[in-house]
Amino acid sequence: MKVLAVLYNGFQAAKEEPRLLGTVENELGLRQYLESQGHEYIVTSSKDGPDSDFHKHIVNTDILITTPFHPGYLTRTLFNEAKHLKLCITAGVGSDHIDLNAAVEKQVQVIEVSGSNVVSVAEHVIMSILLLVRNFVPAHEMIERGDWQVSEIARNAFDLEGKVVGTIGAGRIGYRVLQRLVPFECKELLYYDYAPLSPEREKEVGARRIEDLKEFASKCDLITINAPLHEGTRHLINKDLLQHFKKGAWLVNTARGAICNAEDVAAAVKSGQLNGYAGDVWNVQPAPKDHPWRYMKNPLGGGNGMVPHYSGSTLDAQLRYARGTRAILENFLTGKAQEPGNIIVGLGKYETKAYGQR
Repeated sequence: MKVLAVLYNGFQAAKEEPRLLGTVENELGLRQYLESQGHEYIVTSSKDGPDSDFHKHIVNTDILITTPFHPGYLTRTLFNEAKHLKLCITAGVGSDHIDLNAAVEKQVQVIEVSGSNVVSVAEHVIMSILLLVRNFVPAHEMIERGDWQVSEIARNAFDLEGKVVGTIGAGRIGYRVLQRLVPFECKELLYYDYAPLSPEREKEVGARRIEDLKEFASKCDLITINAPLHEGTRHLINKDLLQHFKKGAWLVNTARGAICNAEDVAAAVKSGQLNGYAGDVWNVQPAPKDHPWRYMKNPLGGGNGMVPHYSGSTLDAQLRYARGTRAILENFLTGKAQEPGNIIVGLGKYETKAYGQR
């Protein structure tokens, strides 16, 4: 079979650090295994436009491997060209770069390594929350400049204790975020999700579900987004909803950039409606140099906690999703059943409730 992997370039870092498995250079550690089984293995970072390797090779590819960190967007148009495609593997968590409805119609399976980086992302969420609330980035920039004026930083620094914190999405990652927030003794933990937690899980973290999104937004001092991208969440955070946020609230997004309207969020930060926005996901990846999230600041010169998409790509996570990708391949190539929790789209149907109510 022909296996095509769309990964990101690691350059010198990947040559020096072989544990950067999700790179073009280190190929998820799959080449020897696949070629020893007689399969062709193409690895590329070229993914955009009709002249890209991705577009050229997809027409006769049997198995596609992609990652959320450098996504090859498998559109309905490309599905129509991919006559041989049987399986799409996401090396990581989140398969929204694939037209899942088209996958259902074309009887192409979509399987991801569902638990590979949930802890990594949850830890990043907590870090992002703290750096916003404590006004960390401007403080560090002050030190780099050689300055020292505590009042300029302290006037916009707060404690997390006593704040109302909410998560949009309380699944694998969102629930782990709630667990990690418990020791901070927040005033209240809230969640918004069409799938309620069990009473036992709600009690474990002391979280309360709010069913109306605008009511949820109005109650939170800080909101973290931990939901997949699908028809129901695209541009969920927009100018209208942001007007229902508490003035000066913080927003953290490590889920998918397109859940937010980029221009509306940047404008909210600039006006002070949002005191800050942090995350590692962008509506276009890699993000263009003129993307508004690169440069937005709140009225006090802070509030920007954006980084490249790496929360779920620590070295520990890369080992887990590389091993998981190989396990999915081995199962498929030998006719073994896949782990049920990894299956997003089976043969002709969704196997998960994560991508919206269907």
